[in-house]
Amino acid sequence: MSELYNMEEVAERLILVGVATSEQDDTKESLEELAELVKTAGAETVAMVIQNREKPHPGTYLGKGKIEEVLLLAEELNADGIVCDDELSPAQMKNLEDAIGRKIMDRTMVILDIFAQHASTREGKIQVELAQLKYRSSRLIGMGNILSRLGGGIGTRGPGEKKLEMDRRLIRDRISQLGRELDDVVKAREVARAARNRNPVPVIAIVGYTNAGKSTLLNYLTNAGVIEEDKLFATLDPTTRNLALPSGQQILLTDTVGFVRKLPHHLIDAFRSTLEEAKYADIILHVVDASNPDCDKHMHVVYETLRGLGVTDKKVITIFNKQDVLREKIASGEMLPETRKDLKADETIKLSAKQGEGMEELLEVLETVLRESKVLLEHVFPYTETSKIQVIRKYGQLLEEEYREDGTYVKAYLPKETYLQLFKE
Repeated sequence: MSELYNMEEVAERLILVGVATSEQDDTKESLEELAELVKTAGAETVAMVIQNREKPHPGTYLGKGKIEEVLLLAEELNADGIVCDDELSPAQMKNLEDAIGRKIMDRTMVILDIFAQHASTREGKIQVELAQLKYRSSRLIGMGNILSRLGGGIGTRGPGEKKLEMDRRLIRDRISQLGRELDDVVKAREVARAARNRNPVPVIAIVGYTNAGKSTLLNYLTNAGVIEEDKLFATLDPTTRNLALPSGQQILLTDTVGFVRKLPHHLIDAFRSTLEEAKYADIILHVVDASNPDCDKHMHVVYETLRGLGVTDKKVITIFNKQDVLREKIASGEMLPETRKDLKADETIKLSAKQGEGMEELLEVLETVLRESKVLLEHVFPYTETSKIQVIRKYGQLLEEEYREDGTYVKAYLPKETYLQLFKE
């Protein structure tokens, strides 16, 4: 009888550690989010450890006693590695690895790993590799003395050139090359953006904390076919789709990468061109997971990230999503019934993108907010100018249309750009 072999890949077993610097710290919630990140990356969390201290230890992140505790726990649980909830310095990473004898990672490495798994477009792949190389480059610079021991060698390298210097040069060259490629992609995006501006279809950017339901919303409204998973960063590359509002007006909906607390600055820099879709949008649709107890903190992270991108003067419609899940949690006693508020938003709506609940109200609010930035047009167009009425139907909101002897009477709301375009000399 032939033996059966289990060919499944065994998930790495990881212990998560964090440092709480005050009683008001959200380290516990941050570690729970890190556990979700680890799960998304394909590993398993076997324990969480929090150390209370004024600040992380500059040399080892954790104090000596806590390191011994984590070492014993790792041996007891047969853990493969440790993940720290903050970005570690090269010295902290090396010292922890020496002390615990297992793989040491930090939050940044986990997020970069997830992004590398999920990038599918050329732009996404370039941005991820760029972020990874910048992260690695900073590690090489910080660990100069350690890595230079690998150096030397005979032959191809010049006199005295170390392996570290070779690595630095290769990384620097690759970063420059990727930067040029990304510039080309950004230029193409700007050309597309300029073309959109010439055809003034309103652009709505969907933003929100990761796993808030942005892709589900986009799919429900436009049948975009974007991946929906109960994982962090399930979708990475932005998707833009056309949507016709009940009045017939066309708008563009653009999904953006989800935000997360402690998002590595390498990624903010690398994904700036993608995130800047929000900067050029007419309206921001801010999707919030209302069933998450930390939704207030998530909203704060989103607004801080938008502020960092210079997105401060846009109309914001906040969607408190996952109302179906919220009701279940309240019914089971898992959560208390609370009124969700966003004082920074111009409008707020409760809905469930998965169930389709509240979608009609959302479309009505979109029409109302868009109308506020438009010009009311009442005009009789000669029958020789019927093409202008087609423009009004496409870019505006047609309220009345009446055929008269001298032409077609039209009453409509129009974007200012379209209005000027119709009546320019």
